[in-house]
Amino acid sequence: MVPIATNMNEIKPFESRDTSQGLYSAEVQGLLQSVFPSDDPLQQPNFNVVDYINKLFPTEQSLSNIDDVVTGVENDIRDLDEEIRLAVHSQTHAVTEGREALEDAQDAIQQLFVMIKSIRDRAEQSEQSVKEITRDIKQLDTAKKNLTSSITTLNHLHMLIGGVETLNTLSQKRCYSQVANLLQGVKNVMEHLEKFKHIPVVKELSGKLYEVESCLKKQIFDDFDNAFSKKSTARQNIDMELLKDACHIADSLGGSVRKEIIKKFIKSQLAEYIVLFESTQDCAWLDKIDQRYSWIKRALSEFEERYSRVFPQTWEVCEYIAVEFCSITFKELVNIMQRREKEIDVRLLLFAIQRTSNFETLLGKRLSGATFKNTMSEDIASTPEDIDQSNPFYEDVKKEAQQKPKNNADSNNPFIGLISNCFESYLHIYIKSQDQNLAELITKFQQDFQLSQSNKNTESGAGIQSEVLPTCADLFVYYKKCLVQCSQLSTGEPMVSLARLFQKYLQEYALKLLSNNLPKLSVSQSSNASVTSGLSFSSVTNLIKETTSQLKDSGSSESNKLTSHDISLTCSILSTADYCLETTQQLHEKLRQKVDKNLENKINLMPECETFSSVVANSIQLLVFDLIGSCEPAFYAMSKVSWATMQQVGDQSSYVSAIAGHIKQTVPQIRDNLSSVRKYFTQFCLKFANSFIPRYVSALHKCKPLSTVGTEQLLLDTHSLKTLLLEMPSVGSHVGRKAPASFTKIVVKGMTKVEMILKVSMYPHHNEEAFVDNYLSLFSASEADIFQKVLEMKGLKRSEQTVLLDLFWRKQPVHSGDSTHGNMQNSAKKSDSHMSDSALKIKKLEKLIRKKL
Repeated sequence: MVPIATNMNEIKPFESRDTSQGLYSAEVQGLLQSVFPSDDPLQQPNFNVVDYINKLFPTEQSLSNIDDVVTGVENDIRDLDEEIRLAVHSQTHAVTEGREALEDAQDAIQQLFVMIKSIRDRAEQSEQSVKEITRDIKQLDTAKKNLTSSITTLNHLHMLIGGVETLNTLSQKRCYSQVANLLQGVKNVMEHLEKFKHIPVVKELSGKLYEVESCLKKQIFDDFDNAFSKKSTARQNIDMELLKDACHIADSLGGSVRKEIIKKFIKSQLAEYIVLFESTQDCAWLDKIDQRYSWIKRALSEFEERYSRVFPQTWEVCEYIAVEFCSITFKELVNIMQRREKEIDVRLLLFAIQRTSNFETLLGKRLSGATFKNTMSEDIASTPEDIDQSNPFYEDVKKEAQQKPKNNADSNNPFIGLISNCFESYLHIYIKSQDQNLAELITKFQQDFQLSQSNKNTESGAGIQSEVLPTCADLFVYYKKCLVQCSQLSTGEPMVSLARLFQKYLQEYALKLLSNNLPKLSVSQSSNASVTSGLSFSSVTNLIKETTSQLKDSGSSESNKLTSHDISLTCSILSTADYCLETTQQLHEKLRQKVDKNLENKINLMPECETFSSVVANSIQLLVFDLIGSCEPAFYAMSKVSWATMQQVGDQSSYVSAIAGHIKQTVPQIRDNLSSVRKYFTQFCLKFANSFIPRYVSALHKCKPLSTVGTEQLLLDTHSLKTLLLEMPSVGSHVGRKAPASFTKIVVKGMTKVEMILKVSMYPHHNEEAFVDNYLSLFSASEADIFQKVLEMKGLKRSEQTVLLDLFWRKQPVHSGDSTHGNMQNSAKKSDSHMSDSALKIKKLEKLIRKKL
């Protein structure tokens, strides 16, 4: 039933009232609802009059209660009016009460302010009273502090006066043990009086202390000079305890005194060495270098026995002697080798380097290397009138050692290179010697190879088992020895020179031991010669005629075939090249690890890797070319069969059997010889398939004219060859192994195309339209040359070929320039049809030779 409100005209004014906005904002209404919660719909902010009336009178029958509803509403209105009246009446006194409350609050705040001011005044009075009370106490504290400081200063002054006088007396008596204990204390006291230096007394005492220190320095230097500047025979009376105490005093006097003492002592200790091994002496040359190291060993042993207890252990005097010895030796060796460079040979150089390296290693084991962790050595080197003033170790050698990264094995030994770096500029002698040794080694390898091959040729038997040539292992063993030796000598530019030397003889090995010893086929040998030497046109023509005659004569073809020994040799060279390829890659990485980081980019053996890869490819191509050449008589016999007169289809043809015989004879031997490098046998099969199928198609084009029976026979032969090729990887093997998928794909795709050519040839040509459409359904429109060959194989007349060719070209997709291109192709095909059989043979042989090269 329709609500009554929609049918009553008197209700319509209520419908137009907009109550959705309300009297207050949503936020105020929400607060009111939270303060005065109510369920009365009249008090809701979203009150709707129409909905409210419809709720009261949902039906027409409910209108009978309208009087009661009106009465209830009127009662509610009266109640609200009463509440409003009471609320208004109650608010009449609110203004007066609020004003009174505000005045009370202001009075309270004023009273609080008065109380706070009173408290602050009393606090200030209390603070002033405390200050009055503690004023005398602060004065007493300040007086106490000043008195304590004065007493301390006076004590320090008294101690300084007594200490300076005592030091002066003890220093004159050389009582170093007592001076050593007292000096540091006096210096500490002087530090406390540093701020009083402007006072005359303190200034005078400071001057006296400086004079005492100067006197002590002079006395200590004199004592050390007297002790170690005399002859060794007079050194038995040295007062070791006196010098020991003098060293303690030197520690208190400062580092400069300690350095000067060490410098003078080292100079006295090495004075004899400088005289004995002066560059004009016989023992100064490299062949007597052991005597230098024996001398310093004795000197260090003598120092440990006699003088080690004189110097504090922290001074590291023994190590400084060794470092200075290395510095002097470096300088002397550089000078003498510059003058006598022509007398240096590789044996003498390696002897000197070996003995020097052993000595440096010994120093690293016996000494701690602490002198390299501080700047003392640099300070000594910069001291005037010192034997180290022109020493290259502290300026050049040490700088090079810091810039040059050491090997991991020597990173913990700072003595490595202190002397041996002087030999680095002469390592070209070592490199030159290795160059000569490697040249002799390659020559020896050639002689051994020729001798071994001559012995094998005289041996009876079918063939030999392929293996890696032992010479390549010998070469890389020698390389390893050179690499280890050179890395011990230097990891800088000499290592780069050695890498270039390795590259040179890897190339020579690849050429002289591998490429040059590959068996030569007469055809391939002649073709290679024609390419490399640039033969004239007449020479190439003679080559083609000679090759053609060889292919016609099966006997001569057999003479060109590789023997079982040649096949094994080829596989052996292939395996050797593969071994050299892998080992060269490892050598490349090893060299880059050994050489200095900044020289890594100069090491590159990738060209040599490519050279060995080329030898592998040439070996595989030689085997493929040999097997293809073995099949040439069969292809020639195939072209001589009268396919047009064949009456019936029989078993596979004799040429197929001949090809199968060659494959079954050759492939097992190649597979067995390449058993250690199986991947290259797979490559051989792939390359053979890629070469055999086009050659078979070429021979097939020469089989013309073809009858239907002849075509069926060729289809049978093609299927037999397809099966033979698919079984080729495992032919003659007792282990059934599935052929590689890539090989199977090539064979199936290639031989299927041959079968399609034969099937097109079988299709009748009387319906030209159907014949062309049948061809285009099997071959792409771009393979026009195959269409021309099919027409020739069918033995069609020239007029018939012309009609079919015109129809073929008309069915080609039309593009800009295609018409001219098609006419040119048609003209070319017609001109090709006039070529003689001999010209076709010559052209095919040229393609075969180019494919080989």
